[in-house]
This record gives sequence, structure tokens and C-alpha cells, in this order.
Amino acid sequence: MPETEYQWSDRKRTLFGLPWSFTKYMVTVEKLLIRTGVFSIREEEVRLYRIMDLTLKRSFGQRIFGVGTIHCCSADKSTPEFDIQSVKRPSFVKDLLSDLVEQERDRKRIAGREYLMDDAEDDLDMHE
Repeated sequence: MPETEYQWSDRKRTLFGLPWSFTKYMVTVEKLLIRTGVFSIREEEVRLYRIMDLTLKRSFGQRIFGVGTIHCCSADKSTPEFDIQSVKRPSFVKDLLSDLVEQERDRKRIAGREYLMDDAEDDLDMHE
């Protein structure tokens, strides 16, 4: 099995912007992976076309150490909101993710209105 080519990867930065954590973020052309843990590892996968909104947050301390947090809202049922916390070059990462999300939506021919329709159908199913 060929090794996956990552468009970007980094670790969550902690004290002084150093990568001393057990959270790793990886982005391929199709998905975002968030791997946490040392002995017991959890890996969350979010398909890029499901990401609806990206917001960059940088506290004063994060700006001093050159890191930032990207808040993501997605149409993923198990992970509707999540943060890519304290990563280097956060503006670059946000722009890269935004571009990859659009490319993946174009490739799959998915428009934002399809998510609205899915939500409306789910609401109807719950009331029946």
C-alpha cells in the first residue's frame, strides 16, 4: 500500500510554540486527520468537502510565538465543530485548507445548498 502524500502536517504547539504534544494534524487532498494520544490513539477523519467554514483565531500569546488556531465548522455528524489548535503558519494553513475544500467540492460536484437540503430532510425524518 503506497504511503499517503500529505499536503500539510504539523503538531499542536504548546509551551513557547514548541511541538511538545501528542496531537498531530495531517491534510491530504481528500481529508483532514487529527491523531491524538500516546498509548491509546484516537484518529478523527473529516472529509474536506464537508468543511463549511474556517475561522482563524490568534490570541496575543499565540501571536508572540507565531502560532494560531483554526476553528472549523463541518457537515460531519460526529464532528460538527473542531479546532486545529496552535499550529505554525496558521494563515497559510487556513488558506490551504480553504483551497483544498473548494477543489474537493468541485471534483465531487458538491454545492453548499446540498447540505441545507440534507439538514431539512433530517428534520422532516425526526418529526414523523
